[in-house]
Amino acid sequence: MSDDLKIYNPSPEFSAAAHVSGMEAYQALCKEAETDYEGYWARLARELISWHKPFTQVLNEENAPFFKWFEDGLLNASYNCLDRNVERGLGDKTAIIFEADGGEVTKVSYSELLAKVSQMANGLKSLGLGKGDRVVIYIAMSIDGVAAMQACARLGITHSVVFGGFSAQSLRDRIEDTGAKAVITADCQVRGGKKLPLKAIVDEALGMPGCEKIEKVLVVNRADAPVTMQAGRDVWMADVVAGQSTTCEPVWVEAEHPLFLLYTSGSTGKPKGVQHSTGGYLLHAALTTKWTFDLKADDVFWCTADIGWVTGHTYITYGPLALGGTEIVFEGVPTYPDAGRFWKMIQDHKVSIFYTAPTAIRSLIKAAEANDAVHPKSYDLSSLRILGSVGEPINPAAWEWYHQHVGGGRCPIVDTFWQTETGGHMITPLPGVTPLVPGSCTLPFPGIQFAVVDEVGNDLPWGKGGILVCKKPWPSMIRTIWGDPERFKKSYYPEDFKGKYYLAGDGAIRDEKTGYFTITGRIDDVLNVSGHRMGTMEIESALVSCTELVAEAAVVGRPDDTTGEAVVAFVVLKRPRPTGDEAKAIAKILRDHVGKEIGPIAKPKDIRFGDNLPKTRSGKIMRRLLRSIAKGEAITQDTSTLENPAILDQLSENN
Repeated sequence: MSDDLKIYNPSPEFSAAAHVSGMEAYQALCKEAETDYEGYWARLARELISWHKPFTQVLNEENAPFFKWFEDGLLNASYNCLDRNVERGLGDKTAIIFEADGGEVTKVSYSELLAKVSQMANGLKSLGLGKGDRVVIYIAMSIDGVAAMQACARLGITHSVVFGGFSAQSLRDRIEDTGAKAVITADCQVRGGKKLPLKAIVDEALGMPGCEKIEKVLVVNRADAPVTMQAGRDVWMADVVAGQSTTCEPVWVEAEHPLFLLYTSGSTGKPKGVQHSTGGYLLHAALTTKWTFDLKADDVFWCTADIGWVTGHTYITYGPLALGGTEIVFEGVPTYPDAGRFWKMIQDHKVSIFYTAPTAIRSLIKAAEANDAVHPKSYDLSSLRILGSVGEPINPAAWEWYHQHVGGGRCPIVDTFWQTETGGHMITPLPGVTPLVPGSCTLPFPGIQFAVVDEVGNDLPWGKGGILVCKKPWPSMIRTIWGDPERFKKSYYPEDFKGKYYLAGDGAIRDEKTGYFTITGRIDDVLNVSGHRMGTMEIESALVSCTELVAEAAVVGRPDDTTGEAVVAFVVLKRPRPTGDEAKAIAKILRDHVGKEIGPIAKPKDIRFGDNLPKTRSGKIMRRLLRSIAKGEAITQDTSTLENPAILDQLSENN
């Protein structure tokens, strides 16, 4: 171990009881994968998944990089998450503990959830929806949201969940790209004591060109919010499921059948529809839930993510349920009615595994330091045994606070690195195995072949920063970008890396002695704000679409204590550069416009106005200079190629 690293070792007692017990067990799994890669994954697929028709072929590499896993096997994801658990005697076990924004608690058993999902699936079937169709789900955190995803999976319908904070325009774009036939939504979502519209945003989206294939809109009544129902198209979910049978035969699908599409920002303006398979994805969801979180029969697991993000897919809707776990689904926000909400819920529900984002941790640190009443020490958190972090690298100071004040200095923290495209954890500590170093995601998950390479794919020595790649395909990997296979190859298997390594899009460095990975940030024009990836071009396009005001815009990121990265926009207007109160007023107009076009999470934190942008004589915007300005750094780079060097001083002003 490096001499200057602060190291936290798992206790012997914890290691002895863990699913993966000690470093020797971890190394044995890695060795098994190295020796017989296909045999390793085949063994785990047979152990963790119930197959309607067993697979005979493990990995098909004939059309690389469009890899196929277990392709001649048949299964159903919903059967694996629900029926199987009921059949093995877990029907009365609590599957989901739902806590509403206002604190109301609803519990559903596996038998009750299976009945609810079956009724919903029968309702979808009655509307003519079936295998191969796409359905967009635009709904808040709820049992209904999880059930809608499971009901789609039960029928072989490919679901695409859109985060409830996205705008009508963003929703429209995803509806058009998927070619969806139906939308499942709710009258509203309730967050922080406020009712926020959902159905009205769906109506706005469907009023735009590109949504003509939508035949039905199914509406869950969350809070009796007023809605407009279009005759022939819009139906209440309660009416659709009324009288439906509580049993529904699952549709057995091929392992490569698309389970879901989930859109993520790229470095170009158009979001990418990441396509995930059924068999390979479900395997990794279950396996990582079992090993990374060491999930046991009596655990209460809480992932605080939204089902609109991949974390909510893998570690709410699929992973814990595939293992017969009990999990929390939370509708609200961590600061309502006060910033002790998370800690009170852990205390009330005796949560044992807690998985959240560094952004939430950092915001709660601030609140706790300002008010002892919402400090974790004011609550009984003794039920906790494992903590997790997801969405972005966690800084060492936040890690230490999380470990000491939330985990009482006794709970391992699994700092997980993965992506929408990977389907599940790729680099992560295993709690019964890994000596922990604050700020490092440590070692690859067993069977994952990560490496740090240079610009042409050559391995770099430990201690030297470079580009993060995965050298071998793995079961839960992205299969393609929906409708755009060429973009898939260009984005993830570029020719620079001989088309054989998966390009994660992140930089990384490995510790010279431990081999531990530390993620150093994106290598493309994608920002990570509160764990949510957003393309700079997407935000730039939203700004420029305010055509009456904006002539040109460039967006970069800067480090932020709370959100990890903040959006900074440099804007050239179609009128003289504003200053003072006028600049503030226009900046607010533009922030609100971005919020409407993409969603509130994309609003720039800082907008600076200039007469121009720093460009080379060939017209290229020099974003590296803008990044330095955004961070408040002195410009030390070569500016000799700039057409307009004086613009740097103007943009550096606080206008």
